[in-house]
Amino acid sequence: MTTDSESPTTFQVILRPGGVQCDLACSYCPYPPEERQYKKKTSRMTKNILDTFTRQYIEAQQVPEVIFNWQGGEPLLMGLEFFQQAVNFQFQYRGPEMTVYNTVLTNGLSIDDDWCRFFKENGFLIIIGIDGPGDIHDTSRIDSNGQPTLERVMAGVDLLHKHGVEFNTLTHLHAGNTDCLAEIYRFLRDDVKARFMQFTPVVKQEGKKVTGASVTGRQYGDFLKRIFDEWVRRDVRTVSVDIFDAALATWVGQPPGLCIFDETCGKSLAVEQDGDLYSCNYFVEPHHYLGSIKNKSLAEMVNSEQQARFGRAKSDSLPVHCLQCRVRLVCNGGCPKNRLLHTPDGEPGLNYLCEGYQDFFNYIGPAMAFMAEELETDRSPANVMHLIAQQDAMLQMMLSQVEPNNPCPCGSGLKFKDCHGRQEV
Repeated sequence: MTTDSESPTTFQVILRPGGVQCDLACSYCPYPPEERQYKKKTSRMTKNILDTFTRQYIEAQQVPEVIFNWQGGEPLLMGLEFFQQAVNFQFQYRGPEMTVYNTVLTNGLSIDDDWCRFFKENGFLIIIGIDGPGDIHDTSRIDSNGQPTLERVMAGVDLLHKHGVEFNTLTHLHAGNTDCLAEIYRFLRDDVKARFMQFTPVVKQEGKKVTGASVTGRQYGDFLKRIFDEWVRRDVRTVSVDIFDAALATWVGQPPGLCIFDETCGKSLAVEQDGDLYSCNYFVEPHHYLGSIKNKSLAEMVNSEQQARFGRAKSDSLPVHCLQCRVRLVCNGGCPKNRLLHTPDGEPGLNYLCEGYQDFFNYIGPAMAFMAEELETDRSPANVMHLIAQQDAMLQMMLSQVEPNNPCPCGSGLKFKDCHGRQEV
């Protein structure tokens, strides 16, 4: 174990200053309603805890850029004064050559002009949860009174645009919205005008069973393929999608930038409102409790052997089936929280989303290889759009000449009449 005087390697911490308290009642929320209920005087991070964490977090970093990640629950329920104090502490403790950034994951209901002015003045990046247009969003993301929320969320989005606040979108993919794939993507691009999108699959468990609210692996893969088809044809220059960026990074030999696809875990921890530190935001559980910043050094806990074991377990526990998989270097088995299945050989530890990962990463392989080659030769990866346009034109010409019972030129292995022949050419 390291001592307090030793600095840990680069890491980030998810802060939940209000715990899981929230003013939404999402259909796929993993927390029971009694835990989500917002109580103004309880379950809030105190000024002393905020001070202690900020000082220890900044002192423990070895990099010139430090990121504070605020989540929940709904972190904006803490109020503007709390975040003003947070920024003051950051300014107090940061070094002369250090830049501090803040990200806030929010449902958007609390955003007003005052919040936007604060975000803009302090360079906050906002990540706003939105699951699609109209009923696609409102069916699953209702407020604590059972009322729809999209109109209020979009009002918040308009204010972010008005004040020039940088924001991303976070969309949950679940059983209720997987039939609206292209519609969701186009809404985020054209109406929300998001330029960076994150898509998170919902895998909700009750005991050892996955609930009906969850997306299946096949649905997840289909969604990613559908939006990739649209993105790679027109949006490579203008829209960033987290999993596409991660895949391209891997294709050029760089870290993926998404912890779920890293070879090991352990560099993205979670601190609760009372100062308790856990190995990961997805494993806030007693056996992943590292200690409290009230009586232990953050650096010591991050560098502890317990945390090192947690990080190594991701790769050490990969089934043989995964080690032999052709897309293993891209997904690395995915997030351990979703390793719920058994392999065909009966070995535990297969990711619930494995079918989708394999389908998607194999599907995008040719386009990713082309973009990687463009980057390696100092050309723009957006050139892939020209390549795809040429391929589409060639396919359309071939489709116009094929007989119904002949194999479809797309390479599906189906007869033309059962594939592209079902559509207008």
